[in-house]
Amino acid sequence: MFKLSKKADYGLIAMKHLANHREQHACSANEISEEYGISATLMAKVLQKLAKHSLVAAKHGATGGYQLTKDPARISALEVITAIDGPVLITSCVTSHGACDATDRCSVKEPLRRVNESIMEVLQTVTVAQLSEDTQQEPRAFVELKGIDHLALSR
Repeated sequence: MFKLSKKADYGLIAMKHLANHREQHACSANEISEEYGISATLMAKVLQKLAKHSLVAAKHGATGGYQLTKDPARISALEVITAIDGPVLITSCVTSHGACDATDRCSVKEPLRRVNESIMEVLQTVTVAQLSEDTQQEPRAFVELKGIDHLALSR
């Protein structure tokens, strides 16, 4: 099953929190972890990874913490997930690095590649700003993913 890691989940939570508080102040790992009941040590590691990929910047001093480096509407969920976990793959055979004994005879490699590509497109479309909206409506990209033409996958 395709599933985000706990760290990627926490990365998205942190980015949403920072987006919601960006006009007020920089947020510490402790503040974010306390707000969501997450380990402060793990949140600090997640924020360090996000900083390493220039998605957040650390601000030092008495009012220190982390802040987004750019507008949340310009940061995709895919950027956050990739910064934490590396490339998003549903199976290793969809990359040039992955090959298995059945590669030459495999009947699902191409459909799985298209599924992986669709997931990547959706994650690239969903932004931190959309995740931060207080609305019950799902982001358009999620609705589009639910409506994937199943017949297109069998082509």
